[in-house]
Amino acid sequence: MSTQLESHSFTLPRRSGPRPRVTGHTPQVQLDQFPLQSLRPVLLQRLHALPGVTFAPSRRAPHGTVGLHLCDAAGGECAFMIDQEFAHVHPGEDASLHLLLPDPLRLRAVEAGWAEPHPLAGYPTVPMGIVFVYAPRTPQELDVVVDLVTASWRNAFATIEHPLDNNNPCQETRHGH
Repeated sequence: MSTQLESHSFTLPRRSGPRPRVTGHTPQVQLDQFPLQSLRPVLLQRLHALPGVTFAPSRRAPHGTVGLHLCDAAGGECAFMIDQEFAHVHPGEDASLHLLLPDPLRLRAVEAGWAEPHPLAGYPTVPMGIVFVYAPRTPQELDVVVDLVTASWRNAFATIEHPLDNNNPCQETRHGH
């Protein structure tokens, strides 16, 4: 795992090529630029190695989605989608993910072509920091995706260790919601 993620100042490489096509509604599904089939098991194996992470069915996504959960986590809107789930990997050949990233990393991931905002981010029950991360197409892209999930995992641990107060800017919502 990259030690660069300990700082919010690391630089994400630019993702090569155009963004994949993604449905503009929920559930979000990547429609093209799928990974080599062999990358999904490697992705899941590397994510399962994160300390404290357990796999369980996602409570935020369609059947077959693998949720990444932190045991005994109290939760927090900045770090968790629902309960202890901070990320999930979509099923089938679409090994794309949803996860929560803290700012400014969330903005950098979008700008560098690795992610796009969830269409409901900031609405009630959907945290502002949730993004759709495109499926890795190569082993090099897999490393970047694992680094992004690791950043989400670190953010979740920071939330557990240092509960957020009600004035935290990452708990903002869309106007009027």
